Amino acid sequence: MDRQLKCLILDDELPGLAYLRMLCEQFPGVEVVRAFNDPLQLIEYCRDAEFDLCILDIEMPGLNGLEVAHLLAEKPVIFTSAYKEYASEAFNIDAVDYIVKPVHKDRLERALEKAAALLEKNRPVKQFVQLNTNKGRTIVFFDQLLLIRTSETDARDKIAYLADGRRLVLKNITFTQLLAQLPEALFCRTSKKEVIALKAISYFSHDEITTVLSDKDGNPERISLSELYRKELARKINE
Repeated sequence: MDRQLKCLILDDELPGLAYLRMLCEQFPGVEVVRAFNDPLQLIEYCRDAEFDLCILDIEMPGLNGLEVAHLLAEKPVIFTSAYKEYASEAFNIDAVDYIVKPVHKDRLERALEKAAALLEKNRPVKQFVQLNTNKGRTIVFFDQLLLIRTSETDARDKIAYLADGRRLVLKNITFTQLLAQLPEALFCRTSKKEVIALKAISYFSHDEITTVLSDKDGNPERISLSELYRKELARKINE
């Protein structure tokens, strides 16, 4: 399991709670933050707690697991129950999985992997990168970054051209390091000296790109497109 899951467990029967906690703790990617045998205590704890997933028993005195799930602000839920008849209702509230007791390790592992995949799919996409400049550390938003080229005064540095007209001197960084931090689908290497955001391309030919930027005379900025990167640019544009 690639993602670390912070998990809460709820079961009103203490032996079942201890057993489920023991199973969860056998998975390196799972952290049991808290285990509860009282649904009201879990709900109170959840108001300010940080967690990814709840594993809930269904039949409990007071609030049952289905009712608890409705109060968890759409957090992913795995249900456990000795009874099959709740399965339909559980999946109607978008449960990640429904495990009929007794819970076996391999069955729980499949459910946890489904939860991890769901959380990864819904994870917010990062919108910025942190970079070192000649003025200190800064945040650059991807939608502001139009062009990056090698500095004429020091090849170890790069000049970043931003949509608001600013230019940043990025200190001692390679294009390989930069591209590893940028969304692959939005940026493309065009030569040994330049990387461009696809949104900054106005026109292109087999060996030249006309950008949305302006040069010092107010004319459209043009950059070279080398044969080495031509196919990569064509692929990204046509995707």
